[in-house]
Amino acid sequence: MAAREAALKGEWVSPEMKAKRVVSGSVSASLAHYYQSQAFTDLAKLTQQNRRAILEAFNSEHGDKRIGLMGAEHLQAIITKKTPAAQRNFKKAMRGFVDHCMAHGVIKSDPLAGLKLAKMKTKGHHTWTEHEIEQYRQKYAPGTKERLALELLLQTGHARADVVRMGRQHVKNGTLSMRRQKTGVQFDIPLLPGLLAELALHPTTQLTFLVTAYGKPFTAAGFGMWFCNRCDEAGLKHCTAHGLRKAAAVHHALNGATAPELMAWYGWRTIGEAQRYIEEANRIRLAKNAGARLISRTGECLTDNPG
Repeated sequence: MAAREAALKGEWVSPEMKAKRVVSGSVSASLAHYYQSQAFTDLAKLTQQNRRAILEAFNSEHGDKRIGLMGAEHLQAIITKKTPAAQRNFKKAMRGFVDHCMAHGVIKSDPLAGLKLAKMKTKGHHTWTEHEIEQYRQKYAPGTKERLALELLLQTGHARADVVRMGRQHVKNGTLSMRRQKTGVQFDIPLLPGLLAELALHPTTQLTFLVTAYGKPFTAAGFGMWFCNRCDEAGLKHCTAHGLRKAAAVHHALNGATAPELMAWYGWRTIGEAQRYIEEANRIRLAKNAGARLISRTGECLTDNPG
């Protein structure tokens, strides 16, 4: 009301500007420079969004501090308050930022080196078992959107961010060709018979194989929530879309797929990602072999004395 009265009397005064100025050499200034770099803009859009959210949270608390003074002890104090999963996400986001700062001489030593992370209590998303896959199939008949979602996830083995983009425009001569949204790595995989049979039961007019109730393509997050709800309805509350990707990789490894073959199918950049599933398949195979040898020795059980 005071401003209104002053205006009516013709007493115009310019408002005081209180915008925060970015100081050269600060965390805020370095982050602004990093966001414009090729190292950041070359990341997948979803990765940019996720990492920027983490970095901006860091910026809101420490943006006015000198980036050159950021040490390992400071980052250790920050991550100690986070959950194990959040610690790993924070380190991933900071890795690119720190590398950018070191490349431009803003930081002299790596503050992420030697950072101690809390141990993860779980191994991530649960890998679906054969029984769980069959339980889901019993709940949702062929020709339903729920069944198509399962077959796309399981038989392509790709992440939800890629599955929601898949459509007939990506298929030529029975081969599905795309680039992973997360890494940009190309993959060219044959459509397996089970998936082809399921796709034949669905409309050919829509742009993507999977659409929402409004006929629009899913977002990755939206699809993840929708699929979790379908799993809950099937009595599989611990199962997720990513767990089917892990199950598919194990299936391939059990069928003799090599690490390079898994890398080509799944669009992985490093052999370590593939090797995890090779080792899991080997564990399952060796356990079955050990059991088979015991079973073949009729009349003997584990409590029998071999002597």
